[in-house]
Amino acid sequence: MGYTNIAAVAGKGGLFNIVKPTRAGVILETIDDQKKKLVVGGNARVSVLSDISIYTVDAEGSVPVADVFKKIKDEFDDDPGVNSTSDDDELHAFLKHLVPDYDEERVYASDIKKLVSWYNILYKHEKDLLSKGSEDGEDEGNENK
Repeated sequence: MGYTNIAAVAGKGGLFNIVKPTRAGVILETIDDQKKKLVVGGNARVSVLSDISIYTVDAEGSVPVADVFKKIKDEFDDDPGVNSTSDDDELHAFLKHLVPDYDEERVYASDIKKLVSWYNILYKHEKDLLSKGSEDGEDEGNENK
C-alpha cells in the first residue's frame, strides 16, 4: 500500500483505504481495526494523500505531505508533541520546524491539525508507510488488498 491508495474525504474525519471505484463514485474502507466500508458519490471531495501538499514560498511552491510525514517520523516517531488541542502558535512552530519555508499565509492551523491527526492515524495503523517519502511511497502496481 502507498499514499496513492489512501484518501481523505471532505466532511469525514480520518483516512480511508481506496477499495475500488464504482460507476457512481468510490468504495472506501476506514484505516482502523473496524474496517468499515463507505461508498462516496462522485460529488464528494475525495483527496488522495499522494496529491496533497503543503504550500511553501520557495521555487517549488509546495512539499508533498508524504515528505512531511517522513520528517515527523524521523524526528519525533510516535510523539509529534502537538495534537488537535494544541494552540495555533504551537502548531505553526511545529510546522516551521519541519518545513522552514512553508507559506504562513496559506497554511492554516486547521490544516496543521489535520496533518498531525493523519500522521497519528498512519502511525497507529500503517507505520511502515511513514518511513517512505513521496518518491518511494508510491505503489509499483495498483494492487488493492
